[in-house]
Amino acid sequence: MRFNAKDLAFLARRPTDCFDKEGKLKICRVVGNEKLIEPRERWCRLKGNLLFLMKNKSSEASEVVILERCWVVEFRKKTDVSIVLKFQSGEPDLYLEAASRPDCESWAVALGEANSEGLRNKIQQLRRLIMEIKEERSSGEAQQFLPSSQVDSLGEPQFTSIQRTANEPKLEFSLACKDLVSATRDRKLNTFIQVSVLHPAEHILTRYSSTEIVEGTRDPLFLTGVTFPPEYPIYEETKIKLTVYDVKDKSQDTVRTSVLPDHKEPRADAGRSFLGCTTFRVGDLVKSKEQQLTLTLRTSDGGKTVGTIEVNLVKMGELEDGETDHVTTDSQDQKCALFRECTAPEGISGKDNLPSLNAVLKNPICKLYRFPTSDNKWMRIREQMAETTLSFHVPKELINLHIKEDMRRNQELKDLGELAPHWDNMRQSVIAHCDQMLRVYQDTLAELGKHTGSSFKSSCSKGEKTLEFIPINLHLQRMHVHSPRLKDALYDVITVGAPAAHFQGFKNGGLRKLLSKFEAERRNTGYQCIYYSPENTAKAKEVLSNINHLQPLISSHADLLLNSASQHSPDSLKNSLKMLSEKTELFVHSFKDQLVRSALLALYTARPGCVLKKPAVPRSSAEEGGDAQPRDHPSQVKRQDSIPHHSEYDEEEWDRVWANVGKSLNCVIAMVDRLLEKDNISNIKEGENDPSAADCKVLHTGDWYEQLYPLVITLKDCMGEVVTRAKQSMAFVLLQELACGLPQCLMLTLRRDIVFSQALAGLVCGFIIKLHTGLHDQGFLQQLHTVGLLVQYEGLLSTYSEEAGMLEDMAVGISDLQKVMFKVIEAKSEDFLPIITGRREHYIIEVQLPAKMFELLPQEIKEGKLLRMYPVLFNVGINEQQTLAERFGDTTLQENINQENLQLLKEYYKLFTEKMPPDCLPHFQEQNDLKGLLENLHQNIQAKKRKNIEIMWLAATICRKLNGVRFTCCKSAKDRTSMSVTLEQCSILRDEHQLHKDFFIQALDCMRSRQTQGALNESDDPETGCLTDNKPTSRHFYPVALLLVSSHLLVVWLILSLALLLAKYQ
Repeated sequence: MRFNAKDLAFLARRPTDCFDKEGKLKICRVVGNEKLIEPRERWCRLKGNLLFLMKNKSSEASEVVILERCWVVEFRKKTDVSIVLKFQSGEPDLYLEAASRPDCESWAVALGEANSEGLRNKIQQLRRLIMEIKEERSSGEAQQFLPSSQVDSLGEPQFTSIQRTANEPKLEFSLACKDLVSATRDRKLNTFIQVSVLHPAEHILTRYSSTEIVEGTRDPLFLTGVTFPPEYPIYEETKIKLTVYDVKDKSQDTVRTSVLPDHKEPRADAGRSFLGCTTFRVGDLVKSKEQQLTLTLRTSDGGKTVGTIEVNLVKMGELEDGETDHVTTDSQDQKCALFRECTAPEGISGKDNLPSLNAVLKNPICKLYRFPTSDNKWMRIREQMAETTLSFHVPKELINLHIKEDMRRNQELKDLGELAPHWDNMRQSVIAHCDQMLRVYQDTLAELGKHTGSSFKSSCSKGEKTLEFIPINLHLQRMHVHSPRLKDALYDVITVGAPAAHFQGFKNGGLRKLLSKFEAERRNTGYQCIYYSPENTAKAKEVLSNINHLQPLISSHADLLLNSASQHSPDSLKNSLKMLSEKTELFVHSFKDQLVRSALLALYTARPGCVLKKPAVPRSSAEEGGDAQPRDHPSQVKRQDSIPHHSEYDEEEWDRVWANVGKSLNCVIAMVDRLLEKDNISNIKEGENDPSAADCKVLHTGDWYEQLYPLVITLKDCMGEVVTRAKQSMAFVLLQELACGLPQCLMLTLRRDIVFSQALAGLVCGFIIKLHTGLHDQGFLQQLHTVGLLVQYEGLLSTYSEEAGMLEDMAVGISDLQKVMFKVIEAKSEDFLPIITGRREHYIIEVQLPAKMFELLPQEIKEGKLLRMYPVLFNVGINEQQTLAERFGDTTLQENINQENLQLLKEYYKLFTEKMPPDCLPHFQEQNDLKGLLENLHQNIQAKKRKNIEIMWLAATICRKLNGVRFTCCKSAKDRTSMSVTLEQCSILRDEHQLHKDFFIQALDCMRSRQTQGALNESDDPETGCLTDNKPTSRHFYPVALLLVSSHLLVVWLILSLALLLAKYQ
């Protein structure tokens, strides 16, 4: 690139106010991690995308760095004051060192925004902000249409907004062509329509979407319509351009999203030719009497007529007085009349649930289809895919809970008191490792807090460390079906990438294998600690959680009791005593486990001076079958005679301390009963006008507080002693768990937290969507609080190579969801995002609903009853890697997972049949007995048939019949997931809504075709930055090649792979 040296020198000497930033930096070039020379101080001046380097402020510029095709790497440590500029050209990196951390951060921001890409991002942000402001201004206007265009005080034009039902698309229409003219007389046309939008304020033509390709007819009727989502900035003044193309080679044709200048035609792509185009105003369509426009297609010069286009406004779900519009074609595949016979949907959508849904879902992508039924009428299908804000909200809430829990655990380990040297060294080592792992969680949370932009993680980012807690491609896929003679129906599927720790990798397998191997090593290796089973460690965590939860509650209720006594309020005193008794009984009950007693004995032997030849065997563990095996003590120091032997330890002391809490409570209850009885007698005498009653009442009023206060203090003291001993003993159990497996234990916990975080985000999204959909279904709500919610995951992972490790991670993550409970509460503010509380092994998700929606719930749910989840996973590998696994590998993992989850599904069905009437089940056209479906599923799982997709169909059908939530997962929730979801949707249309059998393949092609996907700006694309021209996006509107590989291709692939391997290692 050439520059005028004189101009650059003149620019470098301009006054200070002409530059974006300037200051002193130490600079040198870096190759790899080695600096070519020591950093030298330079005066740096930044102007636009030019960085001038000078020896001092008054000297000439010695070097000019062009800040294009480069990026800034900033070090995250607080002590670092340096940044590095990396160049795509491959030239040495530029190292810059500032004087302070704030100066370093300001330079990093300035350099990052200096290039042309940063300017383009700013322009796009400003454009989006302008459109949002215009949309907010227009939303407060008239219900139907605004007055004609006006000009406000700032000179900005005002456009007429199109108002539709809340949360419904602003505009939807279908398309059909007639009498198209071909350049060649005998040629049959293969046509599609490109839809472009001309925004009145910008005068920029934007390609929006396309129809599918209709082959072999001059009168094509397109099954794919056009829909604009609620937030899309479209007005009456907006113009829509329709361009018709003839496709010569369908396999090579693609339609790409782009922004074109006004009045400029797109270039003629290879494999298709331009036929004609036409333009119409949106206002003309919505105001037309018949809600239909017939437009003339003309060539680009506007001279020759090449046919007509019919544009029909679609109002899905609205009654249209039986009006019909017969549109027929000469194609054998399209002989069907278009009937508009719509009935109003019941309970499909409403204004009341919009705020809470909009808090969860965002950036919807909509598609509109019309397919013929078996009786030659049309059904309308609106397909919607939306992101969810829960992709980041849930992991951040979860990580925050992990940090608090780990900090509390570390403090409990420090509060164990004085220990013998061996145990104290062990404690210090554990705390050091725990602190290091705690910083990992804190750094991750800090990085997630800086995230801006898209509300989901694309598949390109699945290996990023900072995003490893975030689920991959989490979306809601919704199909809204409006049939002529059936009620409107919604079918939801949550699509997400398999929950797995991609950053940590799968070299040693996934969680299922790693946990099993780790537990076996703990049992069989001679660790220098006491072994406690996973059940015992889980119980210890539960006891600690109960202590932390109940102790403050009991103390609070005790204070309320004293306050009621001081006010001499009998009713308040009774209520306070009732609450105190309930919480204290729960507190006492939580210590009945033998684990506390055995852990106290083990802790006693770990105190200084009580060094035994071998650690004590906890009696409870020995009685439970020898779970706790003693390990040889490293020091082999003999017990001193002056120190009491562990056999002299008074095991009954704990029983006395523990029982004192109950005795103290009984004393409080007896005193309250005595006081209330005396008060009752005084009231009776007062009613009999006994003169001594008033004096007696005054006497007893003053001493209620004095008589209860010492008893309450005694209760608190007894409880404090129990808490101190129990906390220390349970912390000692956790110390053994951590010490037995450092650092593997903490790494496995981190991996499990990562997988669980991804799984939980999807579950919360699915529960909220299902709750909103079923708010008017009393049978579903009864099932929700009586039985629980079935959550069915459809896995499409292979059991070969890395995907086997992903499947192991996924199986453990979904199984851990059984520890999650949901609770529905009334929202007290405009923030409807769910609240997560609890700890590992036990989480409660509080879902907030607006007051109007909350009133629709049964009393049990409104009173805070916890709702259980029943997650099940059925996996069937369907790609070419599964072919390798079945022919040359092992599919035992998949078979075991399917068999285990079949038993869980049967248990749920048994519980359902015992507690719920059969008439609460949803109605389907294909009524199959659930018991028969379960038996069929059992037979297919036992058959061990290769790629038995019947397992997926049966599991999905059972889930829908049991009002469950459906998930579909593969590696990245793209190719295999899209194939499965679209096939399931078309199967539902065929089985439940009478889709014409001859149109099944066409409907499938429409839903899978990338040609019909809605066009978005580059910033809205879920896979921005990792797409090639022909690579399908993460949406579900595109085809993939083949799920199965023929045996001949497989053999060729194996031979080539073997040849490459031999060449590599020779």
